[in-house]
Order: sequence, then C-alpha cells, then structure tokens
Amino acid sequence: MSFEFVKKLPTPEEIRNEFALPQELVKIKEERDAEIADVITGKSNKFLVIIGPCSADNEDSVCDYINRLTKVNEKVKDKLILIPRIYTNKPRTTGEGYKGIVHQPDPEKKPDFLAGLIAMRKMHIRAIQESGLTAADEMLYPENWRYLSDILSYVAIGARSVEDQQHRLTVSGFDVPAGMKNPTSGDLSVMLNSVYAAQHPHSFIYRGWEVNTTGNELTHTVLRGATNKHGNNIPNYHYEDLNLLLEMYGKMDLKNPACVIDANHSNSGKQFEQQIRIVKEVMHSRKLNQEIHGLVKGVMVESYLVEGCQKVGGGVYGKSITDPCLGWEDSERLIYDIAEYE
Repeated sequence: MSFEFVKKLPTPEEIRNEFALPQELVKIKEERDAEIADVITGKSNKFLVIIGPCSADNEDSVCDYINRLTKVNEKVKDKLILIPRIYTNKPRTTGEGYKGIVHQPDPEKKPDFLAGLIAMRKMHIRAIQESGLTAADEMLYPENWRYLSDILSYVAIGARSVEDQQHRLTVSGFDVPAGMKNPTSGDLSVMLNSVYAAQHPHSFIYRGWEVNTTGNELTHTVLRGATNKHGNNIPNYHYEDLNLLLEMYGKMDLKNPACVIDANHSNSGKQFEQQIRIVKEVMHSRKLNQEIHGLVKGVMVESYLVEGCQKVGGGVYGKSITDPCLGWEDSERLIYDIAEYE
C-alpha cells in the first residue's frame, strides 16, 4: 500500500477528557451560542462580525489579538456580536505550504499531528478564558469536528469543501451555525443545495460509526466571490448579487434565510485593504433594501495585529504567514464604522 500508518491518534473523546473545557466556560459558550443563533433565526437584530487572522499560527499572538478584540466588543456589544476567527486548518490550493496548527504547531518544524490536536484545543480554550469570546473555525476535515465540537460557536465550510457530501452530512449534525461558502466557480445553486442538504436529517458513516443526524436549521450561505476559467476574480457582494441570492432563497424550501459576506478572498481579489470598502458597501446595501437588511446577517474579515503577510519564519509577531490581513488599527476602526451603520 502507498499509505504508511505512522501512529494511531487519540480519539476526540480522549483529547476532550484530557483537555476539558472548564465548567464556567461551558456556560459562556451556551450563552454565546444562543445569542448568535438568534441572529441567524431573525430573533435578534444584532450583526455578526467574524474577524481575525487568516490562519491561527501562534497561540500568543492570536490570544493577544482576541484580547484586544474584547475591549472593542465592550463598546459595540449592543449592536454587534464579534466572533474571533481561530482558523486552525488552512486549505491549500496546490497542497503546498503551511496547512495550519493541526499539521504544524510550530510552522518552522515538521508536522506533528498529536501535538497539533492538543495545541488547537488549548489555544481555543485559552482564548475563551482570557476574552469571554467563543470563536469560529473552518471545518476542513469533517472527521476532526469532534475535537472542537464543544468549543466552537460558528463553523465555516470552504469553497472547495462545500460540494463534498461528507462535509454536508457532518454539518447536518451541528448545533451551531454553519456558513456554506459558494464554490470557487461562483455557482450559487451549489451553495444553496449544500445548505438544503445540511438542514435535513441524514444517516451515514462517521469515524467508524453508523450515525443519524437531525439536520441543522442554522446552516446558511456565505458569499466569498468566484474565479472564472481565465483565473479572474468575480466579486459577488454587490447589491445585485444580494438581490439575486434573495430571489434564489425565495424559490427554495430553506429555514432561516441568512447570508454572511466574506470581504476577502475572491471578493477582494486578495487585496486585503479592499475589505474596508467592501464591508461598507455591504452595509450601505442593507440600508437601501429592507429585505437585504434581513438577509445579510454578518461579514467575515481577515485581520491580524500587523497588516499584510510574511513568509514562514519571517519573525514579525502577529503578521500572517498565509493570506495578507488588515492590521489592528484599521480593523478596530472598521468595527466601529460597522456599528455606526447599525
């Protein structure tokens, strides 16, 4: 066989027992989950801001960022719900490059998956302890979901994963909001079909078990832009795009129509500074149309302590080693601007 079975890793239950979420943090998560769910269902008029590094590569700088976010949160919490991005798995277009803390808890050393699973969980727990904010992560590997299922308050399904059946079925067993991104092709019907699948119950094989799920009615759409056959970026955050999504939602039997706008990736052409303008345009579109206001529940922003990006080993504390991000000062100002729109 071409597989080399190196070592058997601990089960999610074993990791969760060894690195348990303290009881006082369980209560924080329950309260945050309910607050975020109320936005998706329309019970709350608050606006979600899912913001943070492209990839969570260093525990100290990530927690430093989130602690700063906590101070901002105190000033805007009557209008916004800030959800820090702690993205511990990084999808790679070609398979090359840093794949996240689960692969490499130290980006400058070789992969160590046991240490990575522990580092992932410890970072998430520390972030909640210090900030009181539960986080968002991307589910790149469905079989890893259980390692964090008691910690996360929001999960994103990426553009390359959204068409995958195992991702869709696993989301159908979530009890927290899951954002299904449009695929890189930009086909909105693929994204909506993924939402439909995840909102309904299923039976399937998961981690060696036959399982049944009840469906996740908090599953919703995320617009992140597209790439055409020539490799050109095609944004889909404009007023006309939001109207089209609204119409398509109206033709499908889906619960809790909701959309979050990813301001980076193909929407910005990875020009990170454009996220500011894009978010403000989205907020303006919400003001122009009450139905769009009800549909668009939040934005995603890639942001870190220092703007831009660097290569692995670059040595700049709090600067992305994957996609370029907004710096802290611009991010803080943008959050206050979003609150002003509300």
